[in-house]
Amino acid sequence: MRLIISPDYDQCSQWAADYVAYKIKAARPTESKPFVMAVPAGSSPLGMFERLINMFRKGKLSFQNVVIFNMDEYVGLSPEDEHSYHYFLWKNFFDHIDIKKKNVHLLNGQTTDFAKECTAYEKLIRSYGGIDLLIGGIGGDGHIAFNEPGSSLASRTRVKALNKNTIKANARFFGNDINAVPKNVLTIGIATIMDAKEVMIIASGDRKANALQHAVEGGINHMCPISILQMHPHALIVCDDEATSELKAETVRLFKDNEEVKMPQRKK
Repeated sequence: MRLIISPDYDQCSQWAADYVAYKIKAARPTESKPFVMAVPAGSSPLGMFERLINMFRKGKLSFQNVVIFNMDEYVGLSPEDEHSYHYFLWKNFFDHIDIKKKNVHLLNGQTTDFAKECTAYEKLIRSYGGIDLLIGGIGGDGHIAFNEPGSSLASRTRVKALNKNTIKANARFFGNDINAVPKNVLTIGIATIMDAKEVMIIASGDRKANALQHAVEGGINHMCPISILQMHPHALIVCDDEATSELKAETVRLFKDNEEVKMPQRKK
């Protein structure tokens, strides 16, 4: 596992965006062999999205031959609902880049056949040869996508009920009304995440410190799903100094020594 420690969220976002751009360009994707990504919704990727959009607008990056899957979706919300992840991703990312609509694949929260939707989603990912780069956030309890503590480490895309802590945490997106938060979601599974060729997690702020500590220094445990990344051959976590507040000082020094973070000089 690589741990990229930056001073703050802005520099985390810049590092993540630069890395995504590098991976897309290095792949030299074509229509017949696209670069396949998975992206999350939520606050963690917003800074990265803004910088990727800026790169596109400056003519430095194209998403014409990029395929994108999302990580999860609330059950029962329409794509037009401003609380849906479908709406979030189009508003904050897809509408501002040159990605083809046919290359965007999002879980359908309005499905009436959960098993069929989830099985088809897994099959669609495999049809592209798998995910080249999966980008995720991390919950304060260590969840990734909606794989909360207790999730099977062998899980696949499925429907599941949210626990009370997640509902409470997500209430901030629903006017702080806990009752307005959907209780069920569709989510890719932990095994689906582990199948990705590379995984990049963005973790910022002291709210993520406990989860990051368990992910990096703790053992692999389904009560902290993010810890499974210790078993991934190409996993990296991009974090800021606040998120490392519960790591041992020697752990922080080790990762900083192993990979000194120097932001690239950007042309004005």
